[in-house]
Amino acid sequence: MIFVTSDTHFCHDKEFIWKGRGFSSVEEMDEIMVERWNKTVKNSDTVYHLGDIMLTDNQKGIEYLKRLRGNIVFVIGNHDTEARIKLILSVWKGRVEGNVYAMRFKAGKTPFYVSHFPTISATLDKKPFSQHIIGLHGHTHSKTHWIDPKNPFMYDAGVDSHNFAPVSIDEIVANVKKKWEQMT
Repeated sequence: MIFVTSDTHFCHDKEFIWKGRGFSSVEEMDEIMVERWNKTVKNSDTVYHLGDIMLTDNQKGIEYLKRLRGNIVFVIGNHDTEARIKLILSVWKGRVEGNVYAMRFKAGKTPFYVSHFPTISATLDKKPFSQHIIGLHGHTHSKTHWIDPKNPFMYDAGVDSHNFAPVSIDEIVANVKKKWEQMT
């Protein structure tokens, strides 16, 4: 199974992050995200993490990363410094690919473009659904799947819009397809 997530911000001890997400502390936020990740993801699954994995306390953040299940494809976010990237790659050694700013992949017949930042990846012309590229992103901390409700092919896969857990590619395709069908 393939999952996508973004903007976990493990250890980001700023009230506007953890309190804004409805948690009573950064530790509560971090523990709940690890619990929900591991409840959702199996060791054999692949998770595309679209950046901003951890902030502030890198050593404590690494301890959370060690507990996460799955094989990780890492796409760099704006808070992923060179030092953090090296730590992340060392912890997820043998379980991580990527370390890029953007990439394309296919799941079944559906093409995806993934980046930390929102990107327009499809026009809204009337071609068949499977010929559109679904752009997956994070960065915005949106509480909804779409930062542009008129473009179903720009989908926010961040934890803030997915109950603080990775979201399956099947759920993403179903959500985008439903919204596209409502629009056409």
